[in-house]
Amino acid sequence: MTKVELFELIRRDHYIEGYSIRHIARQRQVHRRMVRQALAAALPPQRKAPVREPWVLTRALRQIIDRWLVADREAPPKQRHTATRVYQRLVSEHGYTGAAVTVRLYMSQQRRRSDLPAEAFVPQHYGPGQEAQVDWYEATVEFPAGRRTVQFFVMRACFSGREFHWACWRQTQQAFLEAHVAAFTYFGGVFARLRYDNLGLAVKKILRGRRRQETERFIALRSHYLFAADFCRPGLAGAHEKGGVEGTVGRFRRNHLVPVPVIADLAVLNDSLRSACEADGERRITGRDSSVAMDWTQEQVALRPLPATPFSTAEVLTCRVDSSSRIRVRTNHYSVPVALVDQAVEVQLHAQQLEVFHRGRRVATHERLSGRFGERLVLDHYLELLQVKPGALANARALHQARESGQWPPGYDRLFEGLKQRYGDTEGTRQMLQVLLLHRDHDAAAVHQAVAQALDLGGGDAGAIAVLVRQQGAGPAPPAVVADLGALARYGQTCPEGLHIYDGLRPSQAVEVTHGGASARA
Repeated sequence: MTKVELFELIRRDHYIEGYSIRHIARQRQVHRRMVRQALAAALPPQRKAPVREPWVLTRALRQIIDRWLVADREAPPKQRHTATRVYQRLVSEHGYTGAAVTVRLYMSQQRRRSDLPAEAFVPQHYGPGQEAQVDWYEATVEFPAGRRTVQFFVMRACFSGREFHWACWRQTQQAFLEAHVAAFTYFGGVFARLRYDNLGLAVKKILRGRRRQETERFIALRSHYLFAADFCRPGLAGAHEKGGVEGTVGRFRRNHLVPVPVIADLAVLNDSLRSACEADGERRITGRDSSVAMDWTQEQVALRPLPATPFSTAEVLTCRVDSSSRIRVRTNHYSVPVALVDQAVEVQLHAQQLEVFHRGRRVATHERLSGRFGERLVLDHYLELLQVKPGALANARALHQARESGQWPPGYDRLFEGLKQRYGDTEGTRQMLQVLLLHRDHDAAAVHQAVAQALDLGGGDAGAIAVLVRQQGAGPAPPAVVADLGALARYGQTCPEGLHIYDGLRPSQAVEVTHGGASARA
């Protein structure tokens, strides 16, 4: 019998049967104090926890811990006391002999009882197309060259919860601007207001209150798409002002980036992120009856239309080509055709690549380097110079990078060695350069196949490989056409058994021919 059931019997005995407290206590074999408790309330009173002074973590030691925790409020977040550090100091400085778990439990209780009031929040409601929140996060991705940390841009619609995720190597201003253009294109419109952290890509200086001094490129982006921008409070307190996007980062990473994805390149990664965003349209946010996709149909029509042309995110630079046929962009070097040495070129810098123009014509395109003092050289840019200096090909840095990137198949080394053995180092190198020049007019796969065919046939030179490449472009030979001879068939003759039948064609009499005083018989 539980205590609640006992209280019920006591109350029945007294209020229904009319028994006295003394009689009930004697009959039920309980103390009269319990009878009075049952008559006062149907539920037994809560038992009070015993209060005793711990003999290990004494009051004096607890006061010391409290002083340390109060002092931590003024210390940097990463230099505050942990439970382990408090335990170590108690042992070394105050002779504490208890267990570390005792200190850990006490610190946990004190942090919950902190004098700092708990922060409260006001639930928010957003209309369709009214606001979206922007944030950055990072995750590790497995590429063919190894694991790399990738930066992710996310924009989340507050009404429907629809998201857009976009990956890049670094959080540069070009990446920030390109991510906005890609997000607006994905959503098919522009939100009335976007909410940000105080990231340096958009904010140059934090002023008093909510005022910010913004970067010119961000102002131009906002002016082009005509949206309003709000910035959160600095520090951890500001993160709660865009809790929607903060919470979705962890959910998306756990669901789509675990385990570590194995991706060929960044373009494939962005395609997979787009597919994941589409798949998330079927999920339901807690507390809502409709899915994200269903709410998005209402929000999409409320977005502002996109401008006629997208915002130009490229940063335009002017560079001069050095004597090594390179340009320097943000401490990194990139090659251009050797004919442009000591000339000025225009560079359009994007988040993932850069394009080089000369007199309005694009002359080079490179994947943008993410580090510092790097170098990206293309062997094709040096072919004309190497024809004049063929001895420089063997140790050319551009050739080394071509081998590392897989643009120089192993068969090319076999061909190169064979050409040098047949024609000598200088002429063999020039022959190899002629083969490399075929890449400018023909598909790389066709040239690779022609080189493989030439090696299978026992060698070959640049001219033979060029013929093989052109044959691939010409396609298979047309089938032979059998002509109908018709009436000509009656002139058909069988092959003779000997040549004596032709003796009848000889003239019956010899003819003497005189020429210049000399005679001969024919």
